[in-house]
Amino acid sequence: MKIITYLLALDLLTAAASYAQNQPILSEDTVRVSDHVWAIIGFPNIGIVVGANATMVVDTGLGPRNGATAAKVAKKFAPNNKLYLTTTHFHPEHAAGEPGFPPGTILIRDQAQQDEMNKHGEEMINLFASRNDQQKELLANVKLRPPDETFDKERTLDLGGGVTARLLWFGGAHTKGDELTFVEPDKTLISGDVVQNKVVPNIYGEGGTPSSWIAVLDQVEKLGALHVLPDHSAIGNGSLVAQEKAFIVDLQTRALDLKRQGVNADEAGKRLTAEFKAKYADWPINSVTNFVKSIYAE
Repeated sequence: MKIITYLLALDLLTAAASYAQNQPILSEDTVRVSDHVWAIIGFPNIGIVVGANATMVVDTGLGPRNGATAAKVAKKFAPNNKLYLTTTHFHPEHAAGEPGFPPGTILIRDQAQQDEMNKHGEEMINLFASRNDQQKELLANVKLRPPDETFDKERTLDLGGGVTARLLWFGGAHTKGDELTFVEPDKTLISGDVVQNKVVPNIYGEGGTPSSWIAVLDQVEKLGALHVLPDHSAIGNGSLVAQEKAFIVDLQTRALDLKRQGVNADEAGKRLTAEFKAKYADWPINSVTNFVKSIYAE
């Protein structure tokens, strides 16, 4: 009976998390990821890293209303801390909530991401706002400000009390500017779209390539993460890194096999979608065709 009750509770928690991840309005509820890292589970998951002197928020939610919620929650943990903000990539649910953060918030992101923001940020906000009335309202009149600081490959922040946040850019994956945050001493990775939990990878627009994504994951593996907070899927342990890499390598290998046989990308996508639905039965796979096309395009 205890086992059945536990499994039922686990199913309910999983369902609740899945529901939250699809809701554009963030709640003020948090879950603990590791000793110094908490998360608001939503669209997207928001990371909050709390040190003795400073707090870092990773991602903003969709528009200023959500940004204000994320900032409010962060302040609850340590009201007098300096507040830092960084973003995993330039898409609006990750970055367009910045105007909701209080004055004095220090915004930092990698230069590659900022270049994408300068080039496509407003365009992406307009795209998301066109999807429905709620998103249009959330993104109304959003103006993106320049960061207070950019970095090329790494910026380490001392948050106090022995807590550090390493902001890392290893190259293009989902986007060109994907940023990772690695928290010590927790060994917690806030991974953006680079490492997800059983989600088919997707390369957006002018982002990375399948090969560059694998190269990024090679670098991520060296961090030795114990905990992983993805942005659009469930929290997991460090095994998510190897799982992500294995899936991409497997799909790349099979797609290239079919390409050498003269199978076109659309047909290869159909075949591999059926194959991977069976092979990765616990992944909610709708289609792998887009990623197959990225493999063919390299």
